[in-house]
Amino acid sequence: MPDPNTPARTPTQSTNTGSAADVGSGTHPALADLDRELNRLQRTIRLAIQGQLAKLSGTSLGSLQDNRDLADSIHQLLDSHGLRIRCIECGHPAILRVSPRGGSVAGAFVFDHSIEGRRTFHGGKGTLPEIRLVAKPPRKKPSPMQSDDVKAADETGSDETGSDDQSSVA
Repeated sequence: MPDPNTPARTPTQSTNTGSAADVGSGTHPALADLDRELNRLQRTIRLAIQGQLAKLSGTSLGSLQDNRDLADSIHQLLDSHGLRIRCIECGHPAILRVSPRGGSVAGAFVFDHSIEGRRTFHGGKGTLPEIRLVAKPPRKKPSPMQSDDVKAADETGSDETGSDDQSSVA
């Protein structure tokens, strides 16, 4: 039996007030509750991963290949959840890599990222740095395969349907 103190609503009505606080960026008001719940779950996942990775901070596995395998595994895990590591020097989202360094058998952990369109490496310590996670940024340009497809279409004069573009032929 319905509570007499709660106003009745039809199935198409929402308890959402439609205010900006109820709606995530770009989210339709009807999906605001779902958006909030997904954000909460993503935050929980991010913090759980960050907590587990914090246990590895300050360690090295002793060889360049073992450290590279660790960095690759971390990257795959983070990428599957739409995450990157926050660079400790500049704060940009980055991929953790291990570079060979003279005098270090195990290499150096570096943050690989782009700043103003230029690939940049920060860090360079022999042990796994402190890891803070951030959201993976959106891609800024098409993937190489997409740009190759566009170039190929431009060179052949074909449009999306595969027919030849005869409009420019005299």
